[in-house]
Formats: sequence, C-alpha cells, structure tokens
Amino acid sequence: MSPPETRAPGDSVPTLHLVCGKIGSGKSMLAQRLAATASTVLICEDVWLARLYPGEITAIADYVRCAGRLRGVLAEHLVALLHAGVSVVLDFPSNTVASRLWARSVFESAGAAHRLHFLDVADELCKARLKVRNEAGDHPFKTSEAEFEAISRYFEAPALEEGFEVVRYE
Repeated sequence: MSPPETRAPGDSVPTLHLVCGKIGSGKSMLAQRLAATASTVLICEDVWLARLYPGEITAIADYVRCAGRLRGVLAEHLVALLHAGVSVVLDFPSNTVASRLWARSVFESAGAAHRLHFLDVADELCKARLKVRNEAGDHPFKTSEAEFEAISRYFEAPALEEGFEVVRYE
C-alpha cells in the first residue's frame, strides 16, 4: 500500500476522505492512517452502529436500515465539520453508487474537497484477513465467509463517470 495522499501543512481546504473496498480489504487500517493528519477526524461506522444498535444487526437488511439512519443523522454534522475547516475520514464503506451519491451530497453541501480511496484487493486476501479479524475478536462485528459472499454481491467499484477523485490501492 502506498502512502496516503493527505492535506499539506497549511492547506486550508478541508477534505472528505471516503474508503471503498470489500470487507477485509484494509479500509479501517487505511482510514486510521489518513486520520493521523492534523485537523482531521475519523468517524467509524462500525463503532457507531455497534454502540447505537447493540445486538440489533444480524442480517444485511438490519445493517441497511441502521446505516441509513446513521447517515441521515451524521450528514449535517459532517457538513458542519467540513465548514469549520476540519477534514473528515469516513470509515464507512463507499461500496455502492448510492453510498457514494450520499457522500457526494455531503462534500458538495460543504464546498469541500474529497478523495475516494479504493482498495482493490483480491477476495482471497480479504477472506484471509477477515478470518484473522474474526479470530482476534476485537472487531464489533463478525462476518462469515457466506456473509462476505452475500455482501460482496452488492459491491460496485467506482466508475470514471461518477466523477470522484480516486486514489487506488492494490
């Protein structure tokens, strides 16, 4: 993985950093690296969902419902952070056209810059990392290989016509 491209010291343009990649691709690790930059805050969907909806997310439909609520609540707050000059790293999967449209509405409302960090990682590596993560037990959610396959069916890699500034990692 190459070093993340982040805001230069003294650069006053707040940036909304988005991460795109399948489960186990390294989105959260990259998000943490990106958030280590000055005037940057990390917001992690898994942490918020686990604390707001403990034990309630047991199926994909539960995730979709709860994540939709969370995004609805956070949108104005994210715009306010970006208006205040704070860059934001969203450790939310920007894995579908619809999720990226939501993120676009946030950075456009704020008049902020954006970067879509796309982790293009093979399924086999994602599954191996997922197994290690599940065994470690330090992640709020465990995902089986069958769930990985089911969730991955919804994955849509970013397309050029979407117009995002994409930073690709292989």
